[in-house]
Amino acid sequence: MSTFWSIWISAIVLGTIFGCWWLLVATRKGQTTDTETDRTTGHSFDGIEEYDNPMPKWWYYLFIATCVFSLGYLALYPGLGNFKGLLGWTQYNQWEQEVQVAEAKYSEIYAQYGDTPIVELAQDDDAMKMGQRLFANNCAVCHGSAGRGSIGFPNLTDDDWLYGGEPDTILHTITQGRQGAMPAKGMMPNMTAEQVDQVVNYVLSFSDRAQSEEAAEAGKQIFGQACAACHGQDAKGNQAMGAPNLTDNTWLYGSTYDRIKETVMYGRQNQMPAQGGRLSEDQIHILAAYVYSLSN
Repeated sequence: MSTFWSIWISAIVLGTIFGCWWLLVATRKGQTTDTETDRTTGHSFDGIEEYDNPMPKWWYYLFIATCVFSLGYLALYPGLGNFKGLLGWTQYNQWEQEVQVAEAKYSEIYAQYGDTPIVELAQDDDAMKMGQRLFANNCAVCHGSAGRGSIGFPNLTDDDWLYGGEPDTILHTITQGRQGAMPAKGMMPNMTAEQVDQVVNYVLSFSDRAQSEEAAEAGKQIFGQACAACHGQDAKGNQAMGAPNLTDNTWLYGSTYDRIKETVMYGRQNQMPAQGGRLSEDQIHILAAYVYSLSN
């Protein structure tokens, strides 16, 4: 924050506090008596009159105490522009302290599952309850609370895996993350609109949905030049490269003609963030077992 805005914010905050204090004191001094009387303000409505009594002292002193507390708080904690407060408190430091307390409290619980094979751990109900909570906090925002995914985010409950569904592969995926990339028009950046249509029809022909058999037949050759390097000549994909199988009924970005055409025309970019720097090895081990259990 610039010096100008720091001073501006500090002036507004302090001005508000001292303004409230001045208003209280000025109002108090304007009172002609400190005790209750039968005198009224002269206002009357429907037979109800307004008494002209002073503010109760306890109420007045409570307002003053609020102003004093505000000044003390702003001296100790951030609130006045760039001033960090005498205690040096920050949200980040507070979060770090809470994380350390939580790790000290739960690390032993996670550690007891760290040496258990993932396949075996997936059968442990207590471990899977922990895994479900880890999944909800770290994975559900993309894959959904039930792990069924969405457009651009894989379904983890079926048996179709981009990179493989073996325990070690899932563990690697969670720890290191994945970077998916399909170049626009594959290996043929000069692909024409007609050739794009042919490739799309060829891909649709795997599920008997081609709009033109003639275009699908012509698209076979284009597919071999532009797409087979990743998806294979049989279009069954390549898990080593994260290239999906195009012959089954599992689609990451949609299976309609328009969706597939969009994928071919513009390519796809997707990333799963690595959890290795956020979660401990034992937590990732439990999380991998939970993901494994979703499809097994």
